Amino acid sequence: MRKITSLFLMLFFITSAFAQKTVSGKVTDDDGVAIPSASVIIEEPGKDAILAYGITNAKGEYKVTFTSAEANVDLKVKAFNQKPLIKQISNSDQVLNFKMQSEATEIKEVQLKTKMITARGDTISYDLKAFNSKNDRTLADVMKKIPGIEVNKDGTILYQGNAINKFYVNGKDLMEGGYGTINNSLPKDAVQKVEVLENHQPVKILQDKVPSDQAAINIKLKNSVTMTGRGEVGTGFGEPWLWNVKLTPMFFGQKSQWVVNYKTNNMGEQVESEGNILAFGSSWEGRRSNVSQNNWLNVENASVPALPVKRYLMNSVHYLSANYLTNIDKKKEWELKANANYTNNAVERESESTTNDFQQNAQYANKFINNFYTDKLKGELIFTKNAKKGFFKNTTTFSQYWNGDRTNAYRKDQLSERTGMEALQSPTSSFQNSLSTIIPWKEKMINLKSYINYQDDRQDLQISPANYMQIPFRDSPDGPLKTIDFVPGSTALQRFRIRTLDTSHSANVSFTKKGWTFTPQVGLDYSTNKLDTNFDGTTVSGNPDFNSSAYENSLKFTEIIPSASLGVNYKSEAWSLFANFPVNFNNIKADDALRNVSKTLNKTTFTPNIFVQYSFASFFKASVNGNISNNFGDIQTAYGGYIMTNPGSFNVMNPSNPIPQSTTNSLGGRLEYRNPLNNLFFNVGARLGDTKNNLIASTSVNQYGFRVTEYLERENKKTSNSYYAEIGKYFPKFKTNASLTYNKTISKSQAIRNTDFVDTKSDGNTFGIKFNNTYFSWMSIDFNASKTWNKQTNIFLTGNLGKAEEYTHNLNVYFYPLENHTIGFYWDQINSKSGDTKYNNGFFDLSYQFSWSKKKVDFELKWMNIANKKVFERIDIDNATITQTAMKLRPSQVMFTVKFNFK
Repeated sequence: MRKITSLFLMLFFITSAFAQKTVSGKVTDDDGVAIPSASVIIEEPGKDAILAYGITNAKGEYKVTFTSAEANVDLKVKAFNQKPLIKQISNSDQVLNFKMQSEATEIKEVQLKTKMITARGDTISYDLKAFNSKNDRTLADVMKKIPGIEVNKDGTILYQGNAINKFYVNGKDLMEGGYGTINNSLPKDAVQKVEVLENHQPVKILQDKVPSDQAAINIKLKNSVTMTGRGEVGTGFGEPWLWNVKLTPMFFGQKSQWVVNYKTNNMGEQVESEGNILAFGSSWEGRRSNVSQNNWLNVENASVPALPVKRYLMNSVHYLSANYLTNIDKKKEWELKANANYTNNAVERESESTTNDFQQNAQYANKFINNFYTDKLKGELIFTKNAKKGFFKNTTTFSQYWNGDRTNAYRKDQLSERTGMEALQSPTSSFQNSLSTIIPWKEKMINLKSYINYQDDRQDLQISPANYMQIPFRDSPDGPLKTIDFVPGSTALQRFRIRTLDTSHSANVSFTKKGWTFTPQVGLDYSTNKLDTNFDGTTVSGNPDFNSSAYENSLKFTEIIPSASLGVNYKSEAWSLFANFPVNFNNIKADDALRNVSKTLNKTTFTPNIFVQYSFASFFKASVNGNISNNFGDIQTAYGGYIMTNPGSFNVMNPSNPIPQSTTNSLGGRLEYRNPLNNLFFNVGARLGDTKNNLIASTSVNQYGFRVTEYLERENKKTSNSYYAEIGKYFPKFKTNASLTYNKTISKSQAIRNTDFVDTKSDGNTFGIKFNNTYFSWMSIDFNASKTWNKQTNIFLTGNLGKAEEYTHNLNVYFYPLENHTIGFYWDQINSKSGDTKYNNGFFDLSYQFSWSKKKVDFELKWMNIANKKVFERIDIDNATITQTAMKLRPSQVMFTVKFNFK
């Protein structure tokens, strides 16, 4: 509570430090006629620094809010064909009207020159030409260099550190959140500018009624009708023969848009992730999610290095997608969208590791060789009406998986060596339908939402021979740790099936008056899960019998949650508020027919959430948010029989335990500054959170690294506090964009390991820098670096044992010795340290590119992993273990690629 109070006080003093003053009035000409689009600028005397600015509306009215410690400030008024006005005014609230004298603006030559960054209201526009370099070809290449915008490794676009909620092209949302395809393949030459729509409410009928704290991106193309796209065809040699094909034609018209995308390669590019949903829109649009499998069972997996994927991914992938949008009425209010994608992917992975267990004073080694096979089909049909007088959206999604995984596993300890073959088959069928409509009724709005999801997951995990496994168990909670031995040469099989039905229905009515919107809502959520599992394995004489009911599950888990809530929203020029005050009537039942156990929970909860944002001094935004949430577990925390989740681990829930309950409290504060006049952006904030649970994980681990995890009834608490800051600026004189970031996270958690209570504290710090420069005509530079310090402390990791450091950088340098010729140098460096152990991993690539500028075709020859580094080494720290791992990398390879635009 003390930390929460401190955070509120910090934000109060931050906002109080900026004592705001407002100057308003009207600007007219000699005849008293209003002058629209005149600029009104506030500056400190004697300083070339803009404090705030405003633009007059059609009536010539303006309003400028600013803060300054000076007694007086300079006010400047400028308009086309008018003589500029400069006046020193007092630092106080006042109304000032100006009459400007006519003065012809002499234009010596016709030369149009756009600004790099411009702002009008909540829209910030970036001129793409100001930020690109000679080697950039796609929108994604340039987006990474725009101040205030970041692009994560997974393709997610962030503005001021937060994910965007929409991605438009010429105002249309073709991709419905899966914008990676367009971002990666849209030629930069087709783009006029990138617009950031701050505080964007995507549902038009709610604009100016229900505020939003998220931003959207709109890509404005040079032409209203554009046929374009990007393609690559490449081949090369390494181990084995290499190929890379990318074909992404696109069409953007006024009535329809479409994108077709086919990508295939075996040279380490993870193209299938382009189909992921990265922006989720507004909750008023219904539910939107990435469909995923219920992966309860897994083979043992080789570790993945903290490297760019292209360094280690041994793949053979085919990815095909198609997205289509068309207006189906004359008013262009109704849209039909059809999206589909198919993935066929085979991945190889290999790693070796040595683990030191400080609790047991034991050491063991593992080696895993994986083959993962993904076969996935997804289709989606969306009908949307998004108009000022009504909203309708229905999304129907079907997904089918036919996945299979294989592992060759090796384990070695002080006494023995074992090998095992692991195979997992996991087909999944999924159907979803989300409907949301908003109907205007006089001065009110009625919103009806309905969501249905049905999913059927099957998984079969087989281990041969079964005696590869040596699973620990205890006769009693405090008894000695024993080991289950399987008959040599036998086979073990874990079968699993879960059928899930989720439904959610709600209705609300919204009342709007003087900027306030009140939305009372009633809803009903119903879900049911049916779990069936069994394990077949034969143990040696004297061990437990795995054919007994202790290793079977037949569980039905049902949740019925009626709810009532009140939404409160407010929107003014300076303030935004949205809050929700829901009361949930939770009714949960878990029936275990095998054990004659029936658990129930009936509890009423109040889970409010609130967000308040204050905009001031033209460029600043301060916000506070907080929420309380409850979770009463799910079927994963309610079963009573053992389940082999992977060949190294069994999980079990105690049938006598109550239904799990957890309560999470979260509070955050944030201060933003974005000034397009001097190209400066920064944000700083904090988030404090804690979670209370009634069950605690208790893990039994033997000297071979095999484990059993069960949950005991014991109250425990987890806290996580994070603090962050980011500042970025573009220096137009030097054509340089630079940013600095800092993150600090302190967390505390509790667990039980081999009957020892483990209270772990983790302290992580990360400092990052991003830098790109295009000042020289013969060279451009992109540089990203981060330094991380982590420390874990518990009863097993004392002193320097829990300390770890990591340094990472990515450097790309391009040289342009002659027109249309480019030489690229790439350097990825990853260094890690724990105690006296250090690993330095450096990777170098070299490329030569010739550009046939007339045809917009590039010919590239690229040599990757010049040093032919074959393994990546890393140290991982767990509660009681330190693991040193070597992971297999892609060998040195050479690729020749032809790159081109479709038009």
